[in-house]
Amino acid sequence: MTILYKASAERAEQWAQAFARQAPDIPFRIWPDIGDPAAVEYLLLWQPPERIAETFPNLKMVFSVGAGVDQLDFSKLPPGLPVVRMLEPGIAESMAEFVCMATLMLHRDMVAYLDQQRRRLWREIQVQPGARRRVGILGLGQLGQASLTKLRSFGFPLSGWNRSPRQIEGVACFTGADELPAFLAQVDILICLLPLTDATRGILNARLFAALPPGAAIINVGRGGHLVEADLLAALETGQLSGAMIDVLDPEPPPAEHPFWRHPRIVMTPHIASMTRPEGGAAFVLETIERHRRGLPIEGLVPRGQEY
Repeated sequence: MTILYKASAERAEQWAQAFARQAPDIPFRIWPDIGDPAAVEYLLLWQPPERIAETFPNLKMVFSVGAGVDQLDFSKLPPGLPVVRMLEPGIAESMAEFVCMATLMLHRDMVAYLDQQRRRLWREIQVQPGARRRVGILGLGQLGQASLTKLRSFGFPLSGWNRSPRQIEGVACFTGADELPAFLAQVDILICLLPLTDATRGILNARLFAALPPGAAIINVGRGGHLVEADLLAALETGQLSGAMIDVLDPEPPPAEHPFWRHPRIVMTPHIASMTRPEGGAAFVLETIERHRRGLPIEGLVPRGQEY
């Protein structure tokens, strides 16, 4: 049995060391050094290789290195191949940290202050109490709920929207398309943590921005495909939006001439809001492999047809 890693080259050695510490007897290989393809039974990846079934005839399971799986083209995967999304505590912890940081930056006008610094402008902006800054999250899955837990301590009025019902203590929860306008109307800082699906692609658009209170701000830590970039630029130009924290784009990285690089109201980070910690990720993969071999239920198994 071999575990094959096909994801970030920069982090490959960290993963290799984690598996070497926890399972020194299990061969672990890093793409493209696949060794004997017939020995590869478990594949840890971000994007699958071409002709996966033909290349790895004995493949038993695929693991996404991230919490989501919307980057995968399921039509290119064998129908019966189990796909498991990463359930590693570090993913939710790091996302919650980033969401709090980005929310506080917008709440305390740091986007504006960064622009003022570039322009050598020394001017204070009136501080608003947290109790008057309404924060809402699109997507109340594991990452959304972890972020809300961390945000509670700052005193923001919290709300969330999800396609299926949720009940979260201290959070005003909205459900489905019919309740989306009411949710948006009472959000000053909107955080997108949705999975990317056909229904959510382009959801951060002119219509949604117009439904927010004037001067609202957004944080996109979902996927680049959620955002209609031209609509964001237009909303910032008119003042409908006051600022944006953008961690995900499509494509990544954006080209050198992309307007986000120098926009005074946009802070952009290189898809680093949430990262799987190799030590915890390796432990999750090894535990899941053991459960799979014993025929036990698998946590994080993605139902085909749902695929997020």
